[in-house]
Amino acid sequence: MHGRQGRSVGLGLALASAFAFGGSGVAAKPLIEAGLDPLHVVWLRVTGAAVVMLPVAWRHRALLRRSPTLLAGFGLFAVAGVQACYFAAVARIPVGVALLIEYLGPALVLLWVRFVQRRPVTRAAAVGVVLAVGGLACVVEVWSGLGFDPWGVLLALGAAFCQVSYFLLADHGGSGGAREAAGDTGERARRTERAEEAERAEPTERAEPTERAEPTERAEPTHPMGVVAYGLLVGAVVLTVVARPWGMDRSVLSGDVDLGTSRVPALLLLGWVVLIATVLAYTTGVLAVRGLSPQVAGVVACLEAVVATVLAWVLLREHLAPPQILGGALVLTGALIAQSTTPKAPSGPVAGGPGKGAVATGGGAEASGVPEVGGVADAGGDRVPLSEERSGP
Repeated sequence: MHGRQGRSVGLGLALASAFAFGGSGVAAKPLIEAGLDPLHVVWLRVTGAAVVMLPVAWRHRALLRRSPTLLAGFGLFAVAGVQACYFAAVARIPVGVALLIEYLGPALVLLWVRFVQRRPVTRAAAVGVVLAVGGLACVVEVWSGLGFDPWGVLLALGAAFCQVSYFLLADHGGSGGAREAAGDTGERARRTERAEEAERAEPTERAEPTERAEPTERAEPTHPMGVVAYGLLVGAVVLTVVARPWGMDRSVLSGDVDLGTSRVPALLLLGWVVLIATVLAYTTGVLAVRGLSPQVAGVVACLEAVVATVLAWVLLREHLAPPQILGGALVLTGALIAQSTTPKAPSGPVAGGPGKGAVATGGGAEASGVPEVGGVADAGGDRVPLSEERSGP
């Protein structure tokens, strides 16, 4: 019951993030066509969002001491890296090709989880990735811009790897500390177990164990809003160096720009890009990764390209060809398949600490290679509350 509800909430957040991210291009394109440099638009987007999130950053300032590496990595790769690499790539290769390469990210997430982290991956997630990537090729009409520029391809791959870091770091932000505590506690438990075995082997000469198991220490997950706030701050600093905004044509922002057949204030579109396509998109995206898993959330995120294409068709009167419609259906199908299967929860004793962050030992989640995140067991695609795991179906 709770597992299905958690998956539904995670899926809803992933869809909200995809729709929010997907609207960024439609709002940013009129600003670019009015005379702003693409990198300047990206700088305005990230810096504006960072300013909005300053109160949140101050509230969660303890994160600077607890997780400085996570915050720096999220800002450098998941915020600044994706944006800078993508826009540098589209300067050399067609937008559709760059977008397709960038959205190889979910497939790379799947490979990372399976072969580097050695965590189980559901067949549904793998099938969903294949369908989503194939559908994306149709959505961006990759055949219409075939060409090879090695630097452009490498930059697009850089955007893909930065997108991978977005999903993995978002997941680590909710589980990294818990996993470290799990490793420490697991080592102590193994030492204690060896001491107990020695006692059983020599019942007549019982010796006091030299080391005792210490209570499980709770490592609280980093707050998603704090991760987003500091990630945006770091990204704004990096993009300031890259974009050099002091040369920006600020007069564009004081006037109106063309949005399809109508004229709208440039500041209105900038507000949409900052508040919806950045603050809301990143926040719901991080929450979605923690509610689902990096590989499933990554597949659902492929809908961003579909949303962007449909919004461009409706608002900017850009033509939508039949192959793009078919591609959108394939991406949607892949996303639905990827999140449809709930693997069985791992069985085994669970040594619970106070509150969230219980650590599985013996034959449980830790032994099976399935980490626990925020009080739930991640079974390679979906999460099941520990209370359900202990009580059974």
